[in-house]
Amino acid sequence: MKDGFIKVAAATPAIRVADCVYNTSKITDLIRKAIAEGVRLLVLPELCVTGYTCSDLFFQKALVDSARESAEKIVSCVPEDLVVVFGCPVEFRGKLFNCAIVASDRRILGIVPKVNIPNYQEYYECRWFSPALSQPQNITFAGCDTLFFNKVVFQCRQMPLFRLSVEICEDIWVPNPPSVSHVVNGATLIANLSASDEFTGKAAYRTSLISGQSARLVCAYIYADAGEGESTQDLVFVGHNMICEDGDILAQHRESEDRLLVTEIDLQRIDHERKVRNTFACADDPSYIYVPFDMECAPTSLTRVYERHPFVPEKEGLLYSRCNNIIRLQALALKRRLQHTNSKTAVIGLSGGLDSTLALLVTVKAFEMLSKSRRDIIAVTMPCFGTTSRTRSNAQKLAECYGCTLRTIDIHDAVYGHLKDIGHDPSVRNVVYENAQARERTQILMDIANGANGLVIGTGDLSELALGWATYNGDHMSSYGVNAGVPKTLVRALVSVVAQNSPAELKAILDDIVDTPVSPELLPADNEGRITQSTENIVGPYELHDFFLYHILRWGCSPSKVRRLARHAFEGEYSSEEIEKWLRIFYRRFFTQQFKRSCLPDGPKVGSVSLSPRGDLRMPSDASMAIWMDDLEEDQQ
Repeated sequence: MKDGFIKVAAATPAIRVADCVYNTSKITDLIRKAIAEGVRLLVLPELCVTGYTCSDLFFQKALVDSARESAEKIVSCVPEDLVVVFGCPVEFRGKLFNCAIVASDRRILGIVPKVNIPNYQEYYECRWFSPALSQPQNITFAGCDTLFFNKVVFQCRQMPLFRLSVEICEDIWVPNPPSVSHVVNGATLIANLSASDEFTGKAAYRTSLISGQSARLVCAYIYADAGEGESTQDLVFVGHNMICEDGDILAQHRESEDRLLVTEIDLQRIDHERKVRNTFACADDPSYIYVPFDMECAPTSLTRVYERHPFVPEKEGLLYSRCNNIIRLQALALKRRLQHTNSKTAVIGLSGGLDSTLALLVTVKAFEMLSKSRRDIIAVTMPCFGTTSRTRSNAQKLAECYGCTLRTIDIHDAVYGHLKDIGHDPSVRNVVYENAQARERTQILMDIANGANGLVIGTGDLSELALGWATYNGDHMSSYGVNAGVPKTLVRALVSVVAQNSPAELKAILDDIVDTPVSPELLPADNEGRITQSTENIVGPYELHDFFLYHILRWGCSPSKVRRLARHAFEGEYSSEEIEKWLRIFYRRFFTQQFKRSCLPDGPKVGSVSLSPRGDLRMPSDASMAIWMDDLEEDQQ
């Protein structure tokens, strides 16, 4: 349960209709499996003790009595460190209710009756069951004195973010589901006990319904469905179980009776998202009852998959469509800026690297949208001390392939002159030596843009901005930063996708650019003309930094949690020591370099994470990082 994780499960017992004894044995088997796997919350289907399709047998005292006796046996099997929610008919004041029993520590925490009773098409529940009462009631059931009410939040004392509420099957299909009221009154997890029959097309709709509800309500949603044992007379059931978290389907299966669907829910992620969204309501409904329970806190082993490259879709079809859409968004933003400023040209410092290549691709797209000639895109190569023939050649060939105006301006003499003017020895290859080149290039681009009635198109990406890997008032500055919302791992993917769909000559150029090591090329090449300055050797692997960036900015994860997730995601790729080293560097650079982000030029937001000081990140430039570093130290102890 550390870091907000809780292991949850949904399961469908292989029941026999109206055989409570048999069904109880199947349910208790699943409880034992859940205990063995360290599950803390197990959700079972609607009326699984008796079977949902008992029809008029629900009027039989023998069935109702057997169900009550079976519920008592099931409850007695539930230990302190597990909450089990299962479906059972409950008789109260001469009426029968379709209920969820919430049990833990061998007692019933509460009984939640179904609110919306369907009576249409194949459903005929109003014949047997009554809807939930409007007021809370005390009830004695299965040997326990407990609460009988639907407006209940069950909250763990040791893990306050674990707040559970229940709705039953039809409750989710109505215009105003009970779960809406549950979450605004504090619930973070919704358990749905269901008996949803199957027919063509229903599974897709059900999936959309459950995942959409978890997204809308910013909650975890655990859906347990009745299985094949319910298939009788005219209906078919397949046990379609799902576990969703804020719109993401973490796990699902069908036709898997007697098998647990297990994953981990991140309640801290849900809590963070609700805090960020100021429109997420916090209600104070006095009719709600909060039932506390105890559960020993223990580490939760992670089995869910965390993508190494969270900004880059793994599925090829989704990657292609996503990349094309991102480039289109960048181009639309640039198109508007060019129109608004009445700019005739766009000026790009083309280095032959990934970022400037993407900036050129976006600019070409914007010019197509404006029906402007590509000759008005001025691509400027500015070779200096570290420029290699490989990157220079790729820049030139790329500009020629796209029909841009190419200008080559050698800045060796200008930089030497500047170093002489400020009294710096060129043999001292420090930050002055490096930044003088970057600032000279920016000066040239700005002056060319002034002369050509144009805008300087910025090439810096989101990852560089996070790390402050930019020369202040050098490549840090532009008229419009088209890549400001695109992290480095995504830049590579975008260029790769364009390469895959380009003519052979252009594809060869783009592929070579993708394969070129990331480098600012500010230090001289080696004797064989190869790049000697590798960015990732200096600041760390971009795939790690993008992983850190995503989980820190998007989900507000603590440093120790980010480290834990990175170790899990990159197991076998990076050692724990490497992850620790680069994470500390990320935090140090992220905090100390905020002053560069505080004065960024405009740039489009194209994903869920942005560092714009006018948009998603309003951060003081001189904030202390002590708390974050302390978290890493304390977690090691």
